[in-house]
Amino acid sequence: MKTSIATVSISGDFREKLAAIAAAGFDGIEIFEQDFIAFDGTPREVGAMVRDHGLDITLFQPFRDFEGLPNPLRAQAFARAERKFDLMAELGTDLVLVCSSVHPAAMGGIDRAADDFRALGEIAASRGLRVGYEALAWGRHVHDHRDAWEIVRRADHPNVGLIVDSFHTLSRKIDPETIRRIPGDRIFFVQLADAPAIEMDLLYLSRHFRNMPGEGDLNVTGFMRAVQATGYGGPISLEIFNDQFRAGLPRLVARDGHRALIDLMDRVHRAEPNLPMVQPALPEPTPVQGVGFIEFATSHAEVADLESLLAATGFEHTGQHVSKSVRLWQQGAINLLVNTETTGFAHSAYVTHGTTVSDIALIMPNAQATHTRACALLAEGHDQTVAEGELAIPAIRGVGGSMVRFLDADSTAHSIWQTDFHHPPAPAPMGAGLTRVDHIAQTMAYDEMLSWALFYTAIFDASKAPMVDVADPDGLVRSQAVESGALRVTLNGAETRRTLAGRFIADSFGSAVQHIALASDDIFATAAALAQRGFPVLKIGQNYYDDVEARFGLDPTFTAQLRAANILYDQDPGGAYFQIYSQARPEGFFFEIVQRTGQYAGYGAANAPFRIAAQKRASRPSGMPQL
Repeated sequence: MKTSIATVSISGDFREKLAAIAAAGFDGIEIFEQDFIAFDGTPREVGAMVRDHGLDITLFQPFRDFEGLPNPLRAQAFARAERKFDLMAELGTDLVLVCSSVHPAAMGGIDRAADDFRALGEIAASRGLRVGYEALAWGRHVHDHRDAWEIVRRADHPNVGLIVDSFHTLSRKIDPETIRRIPGDRIFFVQLADAPAIEMDLLYLSRHFRNMPGEGDLNVTGFMRAVQATGYGGPISLEIFNDQFRAGLPRLVARDGHRALIDLMDRVHRAEPNLPMVQPALPEPTPVQGVGFIEFATSHAEVADLESLLAATGFEHTGQHVSKSVRLWQQGAINLLVNTETTGFAHSAYVTHGTTVSDIALIMPNAQATHTRACALLAEGHDQTVAEGELAIPAIRGVGGSMVRFLDADSTAHSIWQTDFHHPPAPAPMGAGLTRVDHIAQTMAYDEMLSWALFYTAIFDASKAPMVDVADPDGLVRSQAVESGALRVTLNGAETRRTLAGRFIADSFGSAVQHIALASDDIFATAAALAQRGFPVLKIGQNYYDDVEARFGLDPTFTAQLRAANILYDQDPGGAYFQIYSQARPEGFFFEIVQRTGQYAGYGAANAPFRIAAQKRASRPSGMPQL
């Protein structure tokens, strides 16, 4: 598979774009005309620079408003085309994209357009060049790839072919299966982009909200299956217009793009195995079977405060690592590690972020296969030295530079506690009724959310919930849940430092996990046990309970129980959701205790504004008036 990306897809000047694209592993670029014009170098110098980066120029684009014009505009269009052909020869590329006309004088007509392209094909052939025709979703007369193909078919010239773009087809809700009827050798180029399902003007949606395949809601997999079925064997290229990507780091955006293409073609092959393989096979994505452990990195000076919170939350100290300063705290099926090492990855995480969640271990059907898949999808692998007799655990870097480790469900997920830890004699732990990790909340800058959602959905057999807006008193936070088997992760994107999420990112220098939600099967019994242990519960205001009683028609006695324990409540058609929060630690981390009943599918998003307001009240310096 030859991969390509349009230079317009990422930020930076032309040199920065080339370096990022090459580093991400692409084979070529589409030169967007504006990027070339803005660069201070001759066409020959640009072509040489591209090739020096190990890249090909797969396409020059766009050439606009060509077909169906009356004279003298038609003659001017052909003259412009010849100038572009001169430029292409100097750049060292042989294919130009001609997009369907939006010119107000364009007259339309299939045969008229075909005549124009036949004439243009003759000129291109004399220079050893090719012309690709693309139907813009907002084209004046041609906005459907089927019409564009009919024009190419009638032009009947070997140097004139079709260019198909997933955005232009899918945004207009055109069945991508119709592409299967087109001969693969008549498709000269394939461009890919995804987009969210938003009803808006297609030109505006295209210019601002395109994203990588798998990051949006369009059926890009179905589109690419149809393309592959034609026998197409040319480049597969990304053309992404996105305001976030234009402001993002070029190398990260380029890496996400290449990851998206690898994942897409893996999905295409799995959905239709009879299609030709265009890349090495990847291990299949599998659902997460459980959260094996969560590790906190801290220091000897801060460990007492952290472990005091763990004890108040019902955890018991049950083990000591055989060779490291790492203590095991357990409750139900929840395993928390507290690492106070002064060397190694955890120590580096502490030095960078302060007390932080440095590692999350996930239980997988085949840990090594998941690690292999992740690395093939451009995740950064991590090798850690282990002492003789200790378990080597495959790992990759995750959100905020944290570590994601993989444990085998049939072996290391159980043997790690016997192999790597001593367990001093101790009475049976009482706990507070917490049974498992319900979800992990990871916080990031808003413009990183698409990237990390793709990270999870590409590596694991995972699904995304719709994005929701969470109202912080000082701004909006965008939240999206990703679920894979027993793993639930909420990705929370902050757009301003004034929000609680934004403050956490700033104060922790980009730490990932802001809170962990732990499950109980009896929230009221857990609340009572936590109170006995001195759990630092977050106080919820009276107005909340008056509102929730009216909103859901709750019995006043039940509401009084909620109020007495500072429990928040939500429900959806599937069931109910109960939440208790701890007060936030100085670095901003906190625990959430939850109970789900029935088939409740959410995360209590309706309660988030009230929780955030309570946390901000609780964090207000002593003596500051409450306005």
